[in-house]
Amino acid sequence: MPDAPRLHRYRSPAALLSALGTAALLAHSPAHADTGKLLLTGGVSTIDGAAGGGLSPWALIGSQATAGETGVSIHLSHARTQDYRLKAYGVAVGLNDRVELSVGRQDFDTGITGTLLGLPGLHLKQDILGAKLRVAGDAVLDSDSLMPQIAVGVMAKRLGSSGLDGTLKALGAKRSGTDFYVSATKLFLAQGLLVNGTLRVTRANQGGLLGHGATLGGADNGVELMPELSMAYLLRKDVAVGVEFRAMPDKLNKAGAAAGLGNGLRAGAWKDLFIAWAPSKNASFTLAYVDLGTVVPATTKNKRQTGAYLSAQFAF
Repeated sequence: MPDAPRLHRYRSPAALLSALGTAALLAHSPAHADTGKLLLTGGVSTIDGAAGGGLSPWALIGSQATAGETGVSIHLSHARTQDYRLKAYGVAVGLNDRVELSVGRQDFDTGITGTLLGLPGLHLKQDILGAKLRVAGDAVLDSDSLMPQIAVGVMAKRLGSSGLDGTLKALGAKRSGTDFYVSATKLFLAQGLLVNGTLRVTRANQGGLLGHGATLGGADNGVELMPELSMAYLLRKDVAVGVEFRAMPDKLNKAGAAAGLGNGLRAGAWKDLFIAWAPSKNASFTLAYVDLGTVVPATTKNKRQTGAYLSAQFAF
């Protein structure tokens, strides 16, 4: 796999978007997606920016582009739990239904955690530059066989500087890191069922919002292989319901114990139950119940962070 993109070359999300658009123009002819895919067979947008479910990338290539076309999708998502808020937005370019380039930004409102750390109003902002390549199969054309669509991907993540920098440094966590993943998506078109499995190589803490890895107290700072699972069922051609599971590394837990926090930095898997509606081939809306497990339980009385997630995507 080629070297991961270096996010520090781009000084702002606007610069990232400009670079992404230039790459798309250089990599493909100026054809536009004017035929389009079947409803919902391009997935929706994850909070990381890649096409898939809300939490996990799928092997599907985003946008309405099919073979010989270039397509673009944009998304805006918002999650709200008892103690936290997360906004995510971004754009993805699909090339020839084989390559996907994406850029996203996350804005995490730390709520009570920031206040208790003496940083009221603290927001953690993360930029994510992604690339995905379909390497085998076609979800629609192979829907009558057992062959899944398979894709490999990379996400280079960089957390912006904030008042939390000193804490992350003390724990031995880095503000940047790279995830690699492989996804297999099987669409049983006649049955209206989609199944996806993703394996992610990562050391990201809470998806990177709390940095990457940890070393304090001899914490395991190596990468881990994390499984992610998704299932979606089409109630009708424009409405799907489903469930997702995304395992999370627990890198900060041992470091937190060494800092005298016990299990106060314990992390848990992310899960959701969702319904997605596509009123047209160019728009989809996703509503979900999310369970993010514990997020800095030392400051939230060990509460599980459950709540609602809403996302809008527009694809062309």
